[in-house]
Amino acid sequence: MKKINLLITVLGIALLSSCEGFLDVKPSDSAAAETSITNANDAKVVMSGLMRKMASSDYYGRNFVMYGDVKGGDFTIRSQGRGLDALYSFNHSQSSNNYGGYWSQIYHCILQANNLLLNIEKIIADGKGTAALDQYKGQALTARALMYFDLVRIYGKPYNMDKTSYGVPLILEPLDASDQPLRASVEDVYTQIIKDLTDGAPLLAKTKQNGFLNYYGNKAILARVYLTMDRYADALAAAEEVIGTTLYTLYTNTNWITSWANQFASESIFELGVFSGEANLGTGSLGYYLLRLNKVTGASGYFMASDYYLARLNEDAGDIRKAIMDYDESSTTRFGSCMKYVGGHAMAGDKGIAAATNIKVIRLSEVYLMAAEAAIKLPTPDKTKAANYLNAIRKRSPNLAAATSTTVTMAMIEDERSKELFAEGHRYFDMLRWNKTITFNDEFITPAVIISHREKSINRTFYKAILPIPQNEIDANPAIAAQQNPGYVN
Repeated sequence: MKKINLLITVLGIALLSSCEGFLDVKPSDSAAAETSITNANDAKVVMSGLMRKMASSDYYGRNFVMYGDVKGGDFTIRSQGRGLDALYSFNHSQSSNNYGGYWSQIYHCILQANNLLLNIEKIIADGKGTAALDQYKGQALTARALMYFDLVRIYGKPYNMDKTSYGVPLILEPLDASDQPLRASVEDVYTQIIKDLTDGAPLLAKTKQNGFLNYYGNKAILARVYLTMDRYADALAAAEEVIGTTLYTLYTNTNWITSWANQFASESIFELGVFSGEANLGTGSLGYYLLRLNKVTGASGYFMASDYYLARLNEDAGDIRKAIMDYDESSTTRFGSCMKYVGGHAMAGDKGIAAATNIKVIRLSEVYLMAAEAAIKLPTPDKTKAANYLNAIRKRSPNLAAATSTTVTMAMIEDERSKELFAEGHRYFDMLRWNKTITFNDEFITPAVIISHREKSINRTFYKAILPIPQNEIDANPAIAAQQNPGYVN
């Protein structure tokens, strides 16, 4: 009976429609969880379900990664009407193109983490705690921190812009149907994120946990968070702890090219499994969205690299990252199509199926680049460290001169992040926290159209730089209407 109840609990949370507000989740979910999670095996099933939910189309499986890239200037579109165009054109309103799936999907994941944490605490309180349960508690806390970090960056202003402005509601325990939670400040959300990461870290294994979060995944996320908060010494310390372990190693240039066809390779710190026949997205997968039109049946050529990105990549004709690119539909000589998420040119994914390729959420390359940035932004910059960490990744461009303590600049680090992490969901968030102007390569749209919902260049003061609270959430929680992001009206 316990197994049946557990499946009902997992499915009840995991299969809720992404069209409903998170407040529509009934308290029966938490009630069922209270009687069905009784040991570490039950907790493992719930954690597996949570990891699967994080790989859904509205989260890391596709749309969240696309959000972090297509808004940042490194992507452009060839034609309108193929899907997710509104992300690129910023055609958002409270009631249309609000991409409420981010809100509902991530909160569904948070509710699952909350249920798990509640029940683990009850087991521990009953004197039945185990080391395995501690692991799942640490994983749930770390996952919840990551989810709140993602939410607050979508719906709240950048921390270093206005940390007193509205963030997102902080839901830390199962909801009652009558609850009407309001938005916490950006600062309060970040405080909770750091608390979850700090509380979770000592509970986590310092061994690889393929498909799950471990101690070093926690520290890598912590480095991301501190960097976003401009806490550079803390970011550097967290990043260096990851770099200092022998558990992960940077790809050689040859291995970088082939790494996209391998699961859980040497750089993968946190990787979400995507499996054929188990809700993989098929022609709606992230990989298919980035293929050129008609590359294979179902490929619609949604997005391709902008001229600005390719100019960076082409600074060195020998840059090994060009090997993962394919020509796009604009010509047979313009290599703007990214093939990371189909496993490279063989298009066999990492399991023999192009549409079933794991999502590499955190790689060691990113950690090195975070360390380089943090080092150069210290009150007294450590340019030797910055150059050394940058060069570990800059070697992907073998014909570019290595950085030195006298030549290294923040601009070099910014460009290297763009080249290394292309199509991995970082560029837009980077541009916002750097307070950079974003310029879009709109000239590629054919037939020519005028983008009417944003200018060719924007910055983070543009009100549509963050998404509106979706109308269906306001319908479920009318009190939150007064906290709508400025500029958005019905």
